[in-house]
Amino acid sequence: MSTTILDLPEPGRAPVDLDPQEYLAALMRWHFSAETGSPFWLRRARDLGFDPIADIRTFDDLRLFPNVVDEFRDVPVEDLIPCGLTGADRVIAGVYESGGTTGLPKRFVMFDRWMEFALGWDEAHYAPLGQANVLAVAPSGPHMFGEFARRRARRQNGVLFSLDLDPRWIKTLLGRGDVAESERYVEHLVDQAAHILHTQNVGILITTPPLLERLSRRDDLVEAIRKNVRYICWSGAHLDADTRDLFRNEIFPGIPLKGLYGSTTILGMSRERDVERADGLAAFDPPSPYIVFRVVDPDTGDDVPDEQRGQVVMNHLTRYAFIPNNLERDHALRIAPPSGTSGTSGALGVSVADVGPVATFAEHTVIEGVY
Repeated sequence: MSTTILDLPEPGRAPVDLDPQEYLAALMRWHFSAETGSPFWLRRARDLGFDPIADIRTFDDLRLFPNVVDEFRDVPVEDLIPCGLTGADRVIAGVYESGGTTGLPKRFVMFDRWMEFALGWDEAHYAPLGQANVLAVAPSGPHMFGEFARRRARRQNGVLFSLDLDPRWIKTLLGRGDVAESERYVEHLVDQAAHILHTQNVGILITTPPLLERLSRRDDLVEAIRKNVRYICWSGAHLDADTRDLFRNEIFPGIPLKGLYGSTTILGMSRERDVERADGLAAFDPPSPYIVFRVVDPDTGDDVPDEQRGQVVMNHLTRYAFIPNNLERDHALRIAPPSGTSGTSGALGVSVADVGPVATFAEHTVIEGVY
């Protein structure tokens, strides 16, 4: 296969000498040409009111696109597959769904090559651990989170321990005010995790902040984690600065605690920055130009300045999927990309810190639950 600018680098490696405008031009030709584009975008292009191939020249031009992810609630998933994908590029890892926080879930097609790249993007955090079994106290089933955990265990030459978790049921219970039943369900999850932690060798714990907090309420589980777990990965929900500090310095001192911030709607995640901010807030860097963030004033849609809060806009920009201009249910500080990437070739968008949920989104009250 000939090499093109849309080819992914080796997992864990950044694009080299990649011109952003050239990349976007190639991306538009791919997704909006009859030979390579997906049925969804070829059909949707008729109603855009502009020509993506002719009119999209810069990252800012992506604002011309409407946010289409709500249409992914009922579009046939076959329509989301670019026609140009062939051979190994077309191997599908699965169809994954959003968490259903703001209504019926949206469905997305995940391709194997992209998923392996996304895992490799965070490889540096895991490489020193060597062989390690993984416990995922996290959603699986239709959720991308579980598949990432399974592949992480395989990369560590370990096995995956998992449990039954339905995050939508907890959100349903909380939505109707049944706090007592939701508490019983979470306790049921903790009991499942406890049995694994007490009987098996677990080196990596992957979970959400609310579930990590519930695990830490039990002294015996704190002891088991301190004794065996060598790395804690959190994702899927928000973690405030005070709780993060408590986990790192008092409850699980000496165990690396690193987060991933992303969404099924971008088929991946950003990784927590190793260099600490002076204010101690977790900062997240996406793998630009494949996943790109903006932070905007929700009332105007304009970008906010660095170190100011706004609502996160996410973009997935690869040959495997095109998901532009998606206003997420999160607010965050806009921060500059890591030193050495801002303004260089290949860099699009910004990084984020201190991510938190908005109170309402698309006329729905945002209920996080455990995911």
